[in-house]
Amino acid sequence: MAKASREFQVFTKIIGPVCNLGCHYCYYLKKGLLYPSAESFRMSDDVLEAYIVQHINASPGPTISFSWHGGEPTLLGLDYFRKIVALQRKHLPQNRQLFNGIQTNGTLLDEPWCRFLKSEDFTVGLSLDGPQTLHDQHRLFKNGNPTHELVMRGYRLLCQHYIPIDLLCVVHAQNVDFPLQVYRFFKQIQAQYMTFLPLVEPDPDSKEGVSPRTVSAEAWGEFLCTIFDEWKAEDIERIKVQVFEETARTAFGQDHALCIFRKTCGDIPVIEHNGDFYSCDHFVDPEHRLGNIQEIPLVDLLESPAQKVFGQAKWDTLPQYCRDCEVLPLCYGGCPKDRILHTPDGQAGLNYLCAGFKRFFNHSRPFVTQLSALWRRQSIERRNSQLEIKHIQKNAKVGRNDPCPCGSGRKYKKCCLGK
Repeated sequence: MAKASREFQVFTKIIGPVCNLGCHYCYYLKKGLLYPSAESFRMSDDVLEAYIVQHINASPGPTISFSWHGGEPTLLGLDYFRKIVALQRKHLPQNRQLFNGIQTNGTLLDEPWCRFLKSEDFTVGLSLDGPQTLHDQHRLFKNGNPTHELVMRGYRLLCQHYIPIDLLCVVHAQNVDFPLQVYRFFKQIQAQYMTFLPLVEPDPDSKEGVSPRTVSAEAWGEFLCTIFDEWKAEDIERIKVQVFEETARTAFGQDHALCIFRKTCGDIPVIEHNGDFYSCDHFVDPEHRLGNIQEIPLVDLLESPAQKVFGQAKWDTLPQYCRDCEVLPLCYGGCPKDRILHTPDGQAGLNYLCAGFKRFFNHSRPFVTQLSALWRRQSIERRNSQLEIKHIQKNAKVGRNDPCPCGSGRKYKKCCLGK
């Protein structure tokens, strides 16, 4: 059975763009225009089972991850999600693990939902833009009523059930000027995982080329640097901030986990409610619809030439100005959706957020350099220790129950025997 050649993540839109909120900056609400107005956006049972089977079969590793998105997926109700996990159990092969994540606005969460999410080991991405005055700038119900109170109710319920939560904060023109107010609010509610998503809304009719809600690149850089300084001083061991974690990965010689910083992309496609496959969550449009899983298996769509061309284009279209940049390995030009500017020499394809990211990466560089030096030193020490142990093993008899010569204090058989 064919497997994908690499790990992948799918944003599965089981309810399409349907949502109980009308967030001002939501880019997905209008995706309903791609489909006939009378069409139901609830993923049918047949499509759901076909997708789950194909996703499991295409996954190349021992662990399989599902990401349930919308719109607002909790609108489908608990019974729909009980059906999801039942189908997953039905088709999951032995000796493989399966994980589920759901992205939600949190307003519909209650005790039954949280008991289910906990019992089935779901992780939850919860959208929260900071304290009430900042969150309720744009995250509103369709009738204009605020949402912060209900989101916080959902957050507290998740915490009471010890469900892992990643807070997703959209950084826009209003909250970007209050980095510490936002960050300290998240600390106050004891958040452990945070993701900051800068808002970039192209607007060809605007003099600036972007909407008034869009964060400026300079303000975005200041936002990251300000929070980074407090995080570095007080919270390294307690809080994970996605962009900081990504920066630190380079210190350990690791590839980026976040798609916007990878050299190429295309590993996070979208499956819409009817089985349509799109290249990326930010490119759900007719040009990037590559097929439907009811007609073409998911693995073939993942491995299709068109999807590979889409992913490779991130690097192939990167301007020379970016290729010569001192922070290239930290950025690789950022997300292609934000490459709406021209470089100083007039070449198209410069990321709108370039100035902000460059400021942050240079600001955090001393910290990354220190991490890298520490990691290299520890690696050398571990390697020398292992060589010393092998020398001792070769020249002296050490019994299985003797203290290990590495000095760990453990028995040889439970420590370095066999290494």
